[in-house]
Amino acid sequence: MSKDNLHRYLFENADVRGELVQLEKSYQEILSAHKYPVQLQHLLGELMAATSLLTATLKFNGDISVQLQGDGPVSLAVINGNNLQQIRGVARWNGDLKQDADLQQLFGNKGYMVITLTPTDGERYQGVVALDKSTLAACLEDYFAQSEQLPTYIKLFANGQQAAGMLLQVLPSEGEHNVGFEHLEQLTATVKAEELYDLEAEDVLHRLYHQEEVRLFEPTQVTFSCTCSRERTAKAVRTVPKTEIDAIIAELGKVDMGCEYCNTNYSFDSIDIAAIFSNAQSPATKQ
Repeated sequence: MSKDNLHRYLFENADVRGELVQLEKSYQEILSAHKYPVQLQHLLGELMAATSLLTATLKFNGDISVQLQGDGPVSLAVINGNNLQQIRGVARWNGDLKQDADLQQLFGNKGYMVITLTPTDGERYQGVVALDKSTLAACLEDYFAQSEQLPTYIKLFANGQQAAGMLLQVLPSEGEHNVGFEHLEQLTATVKAEELYDLEAEDVLHRLYHQEEVRLFEPTQVTFSCTCSRERTAKAVRTVPKTEIDAIIAELGKVDMGCEYCNTNYSFDSIDIAAIFSNAQSPATKQ
């Protein structure tokens, strides 16, 4: 069975919902675009699992971007996703990274996380939280405390081969069922990385909550999906002054532009460039 799935579940006797995500192929596709250091492989895995979990909390069709930035050796790590669980991501770094570096050491003293929600219909929303905790999960819990004021617990794992995560959150309610959140949080905290990597979701939930009534919904597949195309790249070329493009053509005979997310290269010769700047469509074949 595919390991790239997001599972949603509810507790029948508490106003609490949960999510569990397991990633393998889609995670490997993100890592394959660049030769990331081990620390960044793990960070991107956790960030990818986190974005999938956050995407599942959206109550609209649209996109989400979870972006980490700072003045440390890692300047950027970002995962983009949507309500269809289509995800892509990339990171930028400079120099060697310490093997035991935590989140603050990777992004520096001025690190922050920006979460951008872009509904297909509706207004764009952006939230910012400092990367002032040692783990990504703790920073995300701060985000939920500030933005939604709902008790939320997050657990994230990644080892360079697989990534996984769990999210537990109180549902808005006028009842008293949310008094069980702390108990469920304690149970969820006992989950081990190996369990999420190796077991089916049903088995994980049974191990954690065998004394609880849990309703598990049908899973949603998570896939790596890049939105780049030759047409989009041609539009980017057109934003560069034509004198600069002409200079590149004169020197190299073509203009090459690559996608950071999937490492696809798009090449434009002098005929393509003439078409781009005369409002004609360039050939739509990837090269």
